[in-house]
Amino acid sequence: MFLGTHEPKLDEKGRFFLPAKFREQLTDGLVVTRSQDRCLAIYPEQTFREMAQKMASGPSTVKGVRDFQRMLAAGASSEVPDKQGRLSIPPALRAYAGLGKDIVVVGAIDRIEIWDREAWETYSAEQESVFAQMNHEVVPGE
Repeated sequence: MFLGTHEPKLDEKGRFFLPAKFREQLTDGLVVTRSQDRCLAIYPEQTFREMAQKMASGPSTVKGVRDFQRMLAAGASSEVPDKQGRLSIPPALRAYAGLGKDIVVVGAIDRIEIWDREAWETYSAEQESVFAQMNHEVVPGE
């Protein structure tokens, strides 16, 4: 499970240090891809494979299914952190998320999200006021 908020720096080569508490779950490889809200998502490779299998079972005759599969897979990149715990973000994905030097790495339970710091601050401020009201809308069985 990925939890917490961290603020590493992106270097000139598009690398950052993964938070130490996330590294063990990602040593066998990971997939970084586009996510909604103009951020990136990092999944452990096995989690991404399971998600991809579920998506592959969706009917390709449905435009929304095709569109989602394409956008997710076309932007996906398999990566392995280096021995120092750094992860490289491909240029196209950095551009998609508008990443500059200042980034925010957010634990999002089954994935990690990478945000441009300013974009995260704007998003987070907007969501704070409605967070308490979301529970019964988004949590099954609540």
